Amino acid sequence: MTEDQAVRYRVSGGVATLTMDQPHNRNALTPALLGGLADGLAAALANDAVGAIELTHTGPAFCAGADLSGTPKPKQRRKELGLADVLEDIQDAPKPVVARIAGHCVGGGIGLAAACDISIAGSEAKFAFTEVRVGVAPAIISVVCLPKIRRADALELFLSGERISAARAAEVGLINRAVPADDLDAEVAAVLARLLAGGPSALAAAKRLVYTVPGMERKAAFARTTELSQSLFASAEAAEGMAAFREKRLPSWAPPAQQ
Repeated sequence: MTEDQAVRYRVSGGVATLTMDQPHNRNALTPALLGGLADGLAAALANDAVGAIELTHTGPAFCAGADLSGTPKPKQRRKELGLADVLEDIQDAPKPVVARIAGHCVGGGIGLAAACDISIAGSEAKFAFTEVRVGVAPAIISVVCLPKIRRADALELFLSGERISAARAAEVGLINRAVPADDLDAEVAAVLARLLAGGPSALAAAKRLVYTVPGMERKAAFARTTELSQSLFASAEAAEGMAAFREKRLPSWAPPAQQ
């Protein structure tokens, strides 16, 4: 496999699937993998036929975190990895991103899982912030992980490097839920189908609300959300959605497979 195949990209039924495909190194965050993720996200956002994005993997690990196979200088490593850029791309994407986690997820891999809007893991997956075990800290991924978990859990997990089950990862809020391994594909497919039922502009607006409203002052939040609500209700997308509801039909944005 060549480096430019670190992430495979496929579109089907309104879903763009980005598959991390470096099982030989447990999908470590190499420059090739990070570049492939960034390119795949950009391609999905540029394609009007794509309503949702799935992030998945091959091999027994979702992502093993930082690539420790070489020893570049710290400044070079940070520049090459570009992990912060990919995490921002996921959270800034106006289309929902769903992680399918069928293998172990450690270090920076947890950052990918936490950055996704919805993350579903197979019950056999294990999670760990292993950074302290190699003399570093979960610095970059803390930006996407800490808003999801309470301080007590963050301290225990960050400081101990302990491996936890998928069920525990869901309990602390790092992922949405853990399901039996045999049910993982069906559960992810069901989540994606529900997302594709939403209007594209409405999905983008709903996602941004989650990331922006909690940090706003209350009066400013009410003013901004009132303005947003008015603009959405006046949109062509809302007119189509309400017409479809009245006429008991699917809206125009529903993918062909659902019609």
